[in-house]
Order: sequence, then structure tokens, then C-alpha cells
Amino acid sequence: MDRAEIVDANFRSRVAANDLPAGASPRAGLAAEEAVALYRAQVTSRALDITSRAMQKAGKGFYTIGSSGHEGMAAVAHALRPTDMAFLHYRDAAFQIARADQVPGQQIVWDMLLSFACSAEDPISGGRHKVLGSAALNIPPQTSTIASHLPKAVGAAYSIGAARRLAPEHQRLDPESIVMCSFGDASANHSTAQGAINTAGWTSVQSIPLPLLFVCEDNGIGISTKTPRGWIESSMRARPGIRYFKADGLDIYDTFAVAQEAADYVRRRRKPAFLHLRTVRLYGHAGADVPTTYLSRAEVEGDEANDPLLQSVRLLRDAGALQPAEALAIYDETCARVTRVSGEAVKRPHLKTAAEVMASLVPPKRPCAPTNFPGQEARARVFGSDLAAMKDPQPMSRILNWALTDLMLERPEVVLMGEDVGRKGGVYGVTQKLTARFGPDRMIDTLLDEQSILGLAIGMGHNGFVPLPEIQFLAYLHNAEDQLRGEAATLPFFSQGQFTNPMVVRIAGLGYQKGFGGHFHNDNSLAVLRDIPGLILACPSNGADAAMMLRECVRLAHEEQRLVVFLEPIALYPMRDLLADKDGGWMTTYPEPDRRIPFGEVGVHGAGRELAIVTYANGYYLSRQAEGEIGADTRIIDLRWLAPLPEEALLAALDGVKRVLVVDECRRSGNVSEALMTLLAERTGLPIARVTAEDSFIATGPAYAAPLPSRAGIVAAAKRLLEVK
Repeated sequence: MDRAEIVDANFRSRVAANDLPAGASPRAGLAAEEAVALYRAQVTSRALDITSRAMQKAGKGFYTIGSSGHEGMAAVAHALRPTDMAFLHYRDAAFQIARADQVPGQQIVWDMLLSFACSAEDPISGGRHKVLGSAALNIPPQTSTIASHLPKAVGAAYSIGAARRLAPEHQRLDPESIVMCSFGDASANHSTAQGAINTAGWTSVQSIPLPLLFVCEDNGIGISTKTPRGWIESSMRARPGIRYFKADGLDIYDTFAVAQEAADYVRRRRKPAFLHLRTVRLYGHAGADVPTTYLSRAEVEGDEANDPLLQSVRLLRDAGALQPAEALAIYDETCARVTRVSGEAVKRPHLKTAAEVMASLVPPKRPCAPTNFPGQEARARVFGSDLAAMKDPQPMSRILNWALTDLMLERPEVVLMGEDVGRKGGVYGVTQKLTARFGPDRMIDTLLDEQSILGLAIGMGHNGFVPLPEIQFLAYLHNAEDQLRGEAATLPFFSQGQFTNPMVVRIAGLGYQKGFGGHFHNDNSLAVLRDIPGLILACPSNGADAAMMLRECVRLAHEEQRLVVFLEPIALYPMRDLLADKDGGWMTTYPEPDRRIPFGEVGVHGAGRELAIVTYANGYYLSRQAEGEIGADTRIIDLRWLAPLPEEALLAALDGVKRVLVVDECRRSGNVSEALMTLLAERTGLPIARVTAEDSFIATGPAYAAPLPSRAGIVAAAKRLLEVK
């Protein structure tokens, strides 16, 4: 027999013999019918684990990371309200089952078996993954995450207080609710978890409302690596700003009492708490994992002897709520029912085509109130003397500042957050004056942690805000890129658009900063962004375009619930001149607030037919400089939108040209030029060439531009291409 069969046989024989483990007496607080209901939820979770393994062996199920040993989470669910958003550890089936008992009309066994079977009728993911999650139960879907959901739980908790002060149009969370996130003891060591816990404490000690309950399910092991005894308690019980609670997760009475105390503390004080639950892990990590290959048989059998279902039967007996024979009958009936229902669930249809799988990559549009363009009087009050300056050409950084101001005037949901965005006004001054104009609630100076910045934005997006998080430099994104790939982008995909976290991530990036910062402040690789399904990547080249594209990006987030990255070329922030000193050729006037550039529209300069240059950002600036030296009838196309590429708009803009030169300021490998060259080869048959950056980091000092495309390099490449007939 495998360990699942052994645990099942042990439970049946020991309950039948009334041979139950010793333990504390039942604590007060649970009525008999409540305790029995929690036991039923625990048994249903166990039956689903058993059935999932049988389904997998039969080739009809596709997930075997079970919840056995963690069934005490049913009592945590009972201590919370269904309006409390829950971001769950993947071993928390019992929590979801117990919460389903709190919400009328649920068919939790059927729904979860559809998920095990990856059926297209699975109500949460539509067959894309076995996930815990439910829109009706206020549980956003999570896959097998390693604590990557904790930063957004912090953000969602923060959003509850923020919404009390300024309610967004699409507010989802009850103002009196709290947020719960659960995770394992091994995951608590991950930098993502540590960052989120630190951020929660950092926020709490400043008396900023953060109603968040961390629940650590401590079974003492992560796959095969043991957690040192006492590690979680010693490392977590004295965290500043976070109240520590501890309970025996094998005891539903104790778990409920302590979880209720912790939840009441969080709800009343609007401060975070850490609930440390003792659990055991039964069966090993997942289906193929054999725990006796890395644990002694005595250790494995010791955990099995502490089976929480056995503990529950004893506690129910001692409380006079249920006799062991009755408990065994419930177990038998539940296992039989789950097996019977699974036989129907495996017959339900599955996803078959790429289009079906991809149908939820893009979230649904949502109805929104009309844009509230402020009148001139309101704008004058906010802009002050800047209003008069809008008549004159300005560099990109100042125009972006004005665009942000207008967007925050138009849409109260728009909130900016990031390191130094508030009082300082950003490293390059793009967000200057915005705190004075809109206050610290909408201009949030964060701690220095990119995972927490993006997590704050994701969580606030859950609650109807339109967050504009700022990452100071593109290279800094790599510390936190999984928050976009593994969390933000996958949420609509795994929930069929039932949960969304729209936002516009502002990132200062690309190269050409003269001698400043080297590779850490001049990062010219977009591969990690262009590789995320569903993400929109926008990149302007001049001030007017930047304002109009940013407005479109915010519209995409607000109305279409999209995840957008707005990449701002640092070197073009202050750019004034184009061809000669003080010619002012790269400055633009500020476009009226209702003007925007639609998603996918490219920019076209000139109507030449001999040569078209396809480029973006600094490449567009350099190509405009090179234009006069090329000596041919030239057309320059500014892509603007880098993911997904505006293929049809680009091909239309190339109509009638004879040759195409791609100028890509990013590295030769893994960036935009590769996709462009492929598109042009497949769809045009024209002579093509490209100028790119070298596959190198950028140096500090005079050699900063050596690996990057140059005006002279563009001219030389264009002339070579013009020789091709």
C-alpha cells in the first residue's frame, strides 16, 4: 500500500476501535453542530485527496498536491467571514470547503472535482489548472506558489483602508473586511514572503491601516528539507508591528478559538497579525513523492499517528458532539459520495484548442462611468502657473508630469506608488508636485522593495483602484519580475477574468544616459516583459506621444482591466534638441487632455518609398537625426507599442516601400528586432537589415554608448541596404 492507503486504513481501524490519540480537552467556543460541520469539511478534503490520486492513476486527474494534514484550516475559515478575501496556500482545500458552507448555493465537491479533472466546466479556471479559488467565495485563484501571493495580499489589505478614504468605482472588498493569506513553513523563508511580512510590519508601525492575517501552516518540512525546530516561532513572534498568535492546527477547537482571536484583533485594530499553526504533512509532497526516501519510517508514522481527522474524532467525542461510530459513518459516506461524483466529473469536456486555452489571457472589459475631464477652472487650481507654460514646447519629463496630473484629476481611482515618487518627486522629477496636488493617499512613498511595490499595486487592483506603480530603473524590475509574470498576468487567465488586477507599471529604462550608472541604470533588454502573455508594453519617443499613450494605457487598465507596462526612455526625459544645439527640435507642446494615441497605432514620419526605418524610443530619435545624411527618400516608423507588436498597423505603414531597416536599441538577442525581422521575412519579402545593440551590459563612463546603436551606424547600415536592388 502507498501512504495514502495506509493513512486511510489506519483511520478506519482506529476509529472503529475507539483508539484515538491523546490530547487537550475541547476548548469552549464551538457549538456541537459547528464542530460537526467542520469535521465534515475536513473529511471532504481528505476524500478529495484520496480521489485525486485515484483519478491521476487512471489518467483522468492531473493534480495530487493534497491537503491531508492541513485540514485544521477549516476552523480558520469558520473564524473568518466570506467577505474576507483569502489568498490560499495550495494545501488549503479544507478552508475552501468550509467557506463554501458559509455561502448559499455552493456545489463545492463538484466544482473541485471538475478542477482536478481539468474540465472546461471548472468554474474558476475553466480547465487551465487545478487551483483553489472561487469568485463566489472571495478566494482569488492560486497555483503552486512559493509565497508569491503574499505581496499582493499586503496590497489588498492596504486597499481596504485606502478605499475608506477614497472609494473607487469598482470597489470589491467590504470596508469592514480583512484579508487572509496562508503559506507553508518552508515558503516563509522565501524572499517574497520575508519582503511581504517586512512590508506589513513597516506599514503597521506607521499606524497605517493594514487589516491582514498571515497564516503559516507549519508541518516542519518543505518537500524533503526539514524546517529547524522552533524556527518559525523564533523568527516571527517578535516582528515589529505584527501581533503573533499560535495554535495547534490538529485541534479544530483550539484553532478556531485562536483564529477567532487573531481575526478579531486584525478587524478591530486594523493591524496585521501572524497566526502560527502546527500541522503535519501526510502522504509526502505530491503523488510521486515517497516520504520514506528522505524521512525515517518512525518520523512518517509519527505524523500519521497525529492525523488531524483522528484528533477531530476524539475532540468531538469528548465534547459530546459526535460518537466515533457516527464519525466513521460520515467518513465512509463522504468518500463514497466523492468517488461517485468524480465518475461524472471526469466525463465533462476539456479544453482542446489553443484559442480555448488563450480565451482568458485578456480580461473582459467592464462598464465604467464616463471620463470626468475637469474644467479649466479646476485645472487652473491644480496646475497653477504650469497651465500657462503648456503653450510652449517642453521636454518629455515635464509633459509626463502634466499628463499624470490630468489623469489623477480625471480618475479618482488612479494611485501612484513607488520609491521616492512622493516628496522627492521621483529620481528625474517626473512626479514633482503631485503629492502637493493630490496628497499622500494617492502618492504613496513605499519602502525600497520592488516586490512590495508591485504587490501593493496588484492588491489595490483587486479592489477597484487603477494603480500606477513606478520601478525606478528597468534593471530593478528583475528583482520582482515574477510579480508580473506569475501573479498579475496569470490572475485573469486562471480565473476566466473573474478576478483582475489592472494597472500601469511605469518604468524608467533603456540606455544612453551619458556616463551615469552603467548597466544598473542603463538596462536595454525587454525580453522579460515581451515574454509575458497578456501584458501590453508601451514605449514613447517624445513628450506629446508620451502623454497621449499614457492616457491610453490608463484607459486600457481602467476600462479593459489590462496589465500594462509603460517604459519611459530615461535619456529622452530631458531631451530638447534634435539636430543642433538649442534648436528645440525634440520638445513638444502638451496635447489637450482628451487626446490619446489608440492602442496599436504606430507613428509615421515622412512618406519615402526607398527606405523605411522601423524603430522606437531612442532609436526613433537617432533615426530622425540620421535622416538627412542617408540621402534617400526615407520613411521612419515609430512602433510605440512593443508587446504585442502592432503587426497589421506596421505592415500598413510599410505599404509601398522597397527596403526596411530595423533599428533596435536593445540587445541583438531576445529583443524586439528578432520579432520584427521574422515578421518582415514572413509577410513582406522585402530586403531587410537591422541595427541593434551588442549583447553586452552597458559600461559607466565615456564608453557608455559603445555597445549601442548610433546615428553614424544607422546611416552606414541604411546606405548598405540602399545598394540592394
